[in-house]
Parts: sequence; C-alpha cells; structure tokens
Amino acid sequence: MASKHLTVLAACAAVLLLALAAPSLAGDPDMLQDICVADYKSLDGPLRLNGYPCKRPENVTTNDFFSAALSVPGNPNTNPFGSTVTPVNVDALPGLNTQGMSMSRVDYAPWGVNPPHTHPRATELLFVLEGSLDVGFVTSGGPGARLFARTVCKGELFVFPRGLVHYQRNNGGSPAVALSAFNSQFPGTVSVAEALFAAAPPLPTDVLARALQVDGGLVDAIRAKFPHKY
Repeated sequence: MASKHLTVLAACAAVLLLALAAPSLAGDPDMLQDICVADYKSLDGPLRLNGYPCKRPENVTTNDFFSAALSVPGNPNTNPFGSTVTPVNVDALPGLNTQGMSMSRVDYAPWGVNPPHTHPRATELLFVLEGSLDVGFVTSGGPGARLFARTVCKGELFVFPRGLVHYQRNNGGSPAVALSAFNSQFPGTVSVAEALFAAAPPLPTDVLARALQVDGGLVDAIRAKFPHKY
C-alpha cells in the first residue's frame, strides 16, 4: 500500500515539475540580474555563450537601452517580394540581452508579401499600423496540416504561434505597415523559399525535385532566381 502511495506522489511531483518548467520552455531563459547589456566585443575572444555576455556595469550607458530604428520606414521595393523587415533584436539593441523580447517593423508595398517563414525561437504578435493585411499560419501535421487565415485591419492584432510557417500580404493598393513583437531577444527567421533554394552549400537538386514532385530542371530554374550565398 505504501509503495502505491509513493508511486502516486512521484507521479504528482513529475507533473508539478513539468508544469513549473513549461513557462521557461516558452521563451528565452529568465534573467538573473537587473540588466545584462550585450558585450559584442566579447565575441572576438574565445568565450562562447548561448546569447551574449554582459558588459561591465560601469561601461553601460542609457543609449544601450534606446533605438529609433522602428521610426524609420523601410523600402519594400528593394526585393521582388514587396516587403522589408526592420528588426530590433539583441544584435541591434544591446539592452535587450536577457530580456526575452524584441520587435520588428514590416513595410509592405501595394500587394507586397512577407513570404512564408518561421521563427524557431519565438511566438509573434503582429499589430497593423497602416493598411490591411491577409495573414495566415499552417499547423504541423503533414497531410493533416491546417491553414488559419484571415484579414487583419489597422489597429488589429494577430498571433503566429512559435515555429509555425506563416505569411502576410498587403491586400490593398496603398502601402501598409505592421509591428511585430516576439518573446525572444533573437527569434530567428527561416524563410522557406530561401532555405530550400539559397542555402550554402545548395540542397541536392534530386532531393528537392522528389520532395516537391517536380523535375530537376524546374528546381534549377527556381534556384537561379535567388541570390546565391556560396
């Protein structure tokens, strides 16, 4: 009987530990001090961390916590997609180090698209500042994957769950602007098309041809449209 009680207690303890651990799995690790301004220069040395080491407190300034980057419109006409992203993550704002958050501004040309992509380390909360966007994300599950899509207008919000493929499209003839908030200091972005066709070294043509159920010539033709990084 005592053995049965111990088993139940052990199971309850395991559930409690998982419940307590769940919040830490949803974003960046919790900070252990008031501030930890990123020390970029430390990357020149042998030390490597999951993130950035902290500046010495006496070297921290107010400007380490300030950025005006999101106030400057991006030019969405610099690429064929018709959108441009201005990220403010820990690489651009050192005061974000260990804070578990970041933001981006997305500027869209008329009918411009922010093509399908994922953020492997963060959930995204999109707020439309100007215009109207058609947005959507796809759940995991292979053939059982489901698309959740709708139109989001000025002043409205939409959530893209962590790690899922999603997109946005300006559905009007005027420019649009959105702000995105992330629960990571460096959410990362994986563009589906660029990952497949612009990786260095390139993915094997026969692998892509079979995966996409097309011939190798079409794969090479698509790859030629992407800037090569190799």
